Amino acid sequence: MHIEALQAYCLSKPGTEETLPFGPDTLVYKVGGKIYLLTSLDSEQFGFNVKCDPDLAVELRERYPCITPGYHMNKKHWNTVTPDGSVPDAVLKEWIDHSYELVVKSLPAKLRAAL
Repeated sequence: MHIEALQAYCLSKPGTEETLPFGPDTLVYKVGGKIYLLTSLDSEQFGFNVKCDPDLAVELRERYPCITPGYHMNKKHWNTVTPDGSVPDAVLKEWIDHSYELVVKSLPAKLRAAL
């Protein structure tokens, strides 16, 4: 997966907003005003942060070398994924979906219904 594919996939999710709240070098994807994915635009190596269930986060880190605790994030709830070809894009998308769904579940019912 590369940055263009990541952008297209995130923007295909209902209610997604692409923002640059931390400056021009950090691309942020939100749903209902809450962040579900961040990626740096100026890093040497492409990667992104996704929200994750705490138990699953630990399991994924142990299983996949391309996953580390969330860089500059709450390491209990966020993972950093560095797509290095070791994991198919379909699995990367599952992790993005999981992050998106966690955030959507936390939204008020009225916002969830609007999606």
